[in-house]
Amino acid sequence: MLAIEKVDTENKRQVRRFVELPHRIYSDCPQWVPPLNVDAYNQLNRRKHPFHEHSDLDFFLAVRDGRDVGRIAAIENKPYNKYHNKKTANFYLFECENDPEAAAALFNTVFDWAKARGLDTIVGPKGMGPLDGYGVLVLGHERRQTMTMLNYNHAYYQSLVEAQGFVKEVDFVSCYLPAENFQMPERVKQIAERVMERGHLEVKKFANKQELVRWADRIGKAYNDAFVNNWEYYPLTPREIKFVVDNIMTIADHRLIKIITHGEDVVGFLFAFHDVSAAMQRAKGKLFPFGLIDILLELRRTDTAAVNGMGILPQHQGHGGNALLYYAMGNTLLNFKQFAHVEMTQVAESAVQMRADLKNLNGVEYKNHRVYHKVLE
Repeated sequence: MLAIEKVDTENKRQVRRFVELPHRIYSDCPQWVPPLNVDAYNQLNRRKHPFHEHSDLDFFLAVRDGRDVGRIAAIENKPYNKYHNKKTANFYLFECENDPEAAAALFNTVFDWAKARGLDTIVGPKGMGPLDGYGVLVLGHERRQTMTMLNYNHAYYQSLVEAQGFVKEVDFVSCYLPAENFQMPERVKQIAERVMERGHLEVKKFANKQELVRWADRIGKAYNDAFVNNWEYYPLTPREIKFVVDNIMTIADHRLIKIITHGEDVVGFLFAFHDVSAAMQRAKGKLFPFGLIDILLELRRTDTAAVNGMGILPQHQGHGGNALLYYAMGNTLLNFKQFAHVEMTQVAESAVQMRADLKNLNGVEYKNHRVYHKVLE
């Protein structure tokens, strides 16, 4: 017998079942990277996660004969709907055994949840802010997940989602390239050099992590302002900006964070991180007693850098800022003898210029995450 159970986020046992289900679904999957437990539990914590302050979320489990076989989150992002004048709900955190009946029951629950709120469209997978990866993985299942910046799922998930009447909304593509191929095209180099000669825009170099942290507020403001024309944008609250920046600063290496300044203002940024996926797999979500130590050691061992997060303020786009960021990051990666591989993660197909830039940088598209939509009847 199949039943759908709404999770009481104050019930520790139910929350634990929701969080731990993916560990069983991917128990024999070498590509899956488990999230840190502290982050996974935070998503269901209505007091700690800032997204809960302004939006509605509910979480559901599919239970067959007393055994959890699937889960999903239903989301109404109220600031997004207000900004775009839409009536959209999102689904996220969907995990399921290859059980079409359970998947259908979970999605029907989300559909009913949305209709009860007067919403007319479902979009997803789309989560609780910019730190959550987008989409169902439809290409690249043989590749290891890049930390938790990207979603991972079994190949059959695409069929489970599309069987519910979902159609493609937008694809997010990730590119891969060996570090030695990260050669700066001559055109990009020339544009960057001209921008530097003019002196209107400069690349800020951080002497150490402490200096980077002192710039955190300005970076956060630029992060919120840079994506106003993006498909997924909504205005973040001050607490959400702090939440995003704090998460970035926790794992950031000051040498891999590039920002463009105009005077004292941050007008562009490009973030790269050490890929510590292998250590996260060994930790199995637990920081203690040894997970944190292993992750810190992996910062020195990993041979892969993940580039995730690039933006230019709209009023400064078209003035060579992109070229300046690529030029600065390219020089850093080439001088960083540790890295043999670079991954440029989740670039929306609607970001035409950035997609063209990645091809110019010799990037090979090797992962594709698809966001779907369904109009409710």
